[in-house]
Amino acid sequence: MSSSHNNNGQISAGEIITRLQNKEALNMLDVREPIEFHTHNIGGINIPVSQLATSIQQIDWAENDEIIVICSKGIRSETAKSILEQNGYHNVRNLKGGLLAIEKQHSISNG
Repeated sequence: MSSSHNNNGQISAGEIITRLQNKEALNMLDVREPIEFHTHNIGGINIPVSQLATSIQQIDWAENDEIIVICSKGIRSETAKSILEQNGYHNVRNLKGGLLAIEKQHSISNG
């Protein structure tokens, strides 16, 4: 295995915040509905989980690229992670706790 961290396919809010602050280019797939994405997002592309299976060709990342899947609580993104893996993507990570976990981290660090 070439992956340096065993994360059970998860990425923590803390790790993603740090990587974004370091201006790292992340392959982020937000699988919430467009209205949710346009209201608040941390970047990435938006393909709702309900359309992912039929829209997989919109993703132009390589099968071995790290892809971070995002939703509100980490539930829809877990489903999306499975869809991506079934379509040959090997390095998919689910944002644990979703965007709510990121907001919680921010309120801790800002409060």
